[in-house]
Amino acid sequence: MSDEDVRKEDQGPLSLNLAENSKRRGCAWLVIPVLLGAAIGGVVGLIGGRVPGLISAGVVVVVMAAFSYGIARRSVWLEGSHVVARTFGRKRVDLHRAEQIELLITDVRGMRTVGLLITGPPKGKTVNLSVATYSGTGYRELGILVLRRLADVLAGSENTAGLVYSQLLVAQLRSEAKGEAAGDRPLYRLASVAPPGRIAQRLRPDAVSRFVATLD
Repeated sequence: MSDEDVRKEDQGPLSLNLAENSKRRGCAWLVIPVLLGAAIGGVVGLIGGRVPGLISAGVVVVVMAAFSYGIARRSVWLEGSHVVARTFGRKRVDLHRAEQIELLITDVRGMRTVGLLITGPPKGKTVNLSVATYSGTGYRELGILVLRRLADVLAGSENTAGLVYSQLLVAQLRSEAKGEAAGDRPLYRLASVAPPGRIAQRLRPDAVSRFVATLD
């Protein structure tokens, strides 16, 4: 294989999905709207009668099923320097020309997710790229090869914040290579310092820069 072939292969689509899709996950997103619709329809039926109850149940099932379908089929991948996110449609952001890159910490039922909130060309869209999730029962992080490729792309960004986040991911890779526990890795440490009680919060870029500067 020539050097040019290797470069082309390295630029191929690369999955950035933190949570693996599965048939079980798809069934769960289908069952939840049905159960919720049945519950709401039953309550309405007791108050207003059978027909209003059936109509309410149907509306809830259709709306929730459509929303859940979009969530279940969400997929994120890297094409060259572009991050592409698909739900009902597709959003594409060029990391090399990103206008804004921020670190976003979400906290839902004790599960903290570390993500990059990226805004920029070609259409000024915003993509939330999750890189790690931590909870009391375990954790999930993007794989070594994925983080390395993402760090390389961020290092080539025109936005100075790109280099900071590239260094953060490189530090994460070094920590994992050393065999450090999840709780000692940079992404976990950032997730843990975010104040509790807020579903989503953006960490100040200067705070992230200072944190990265302290890493090996």
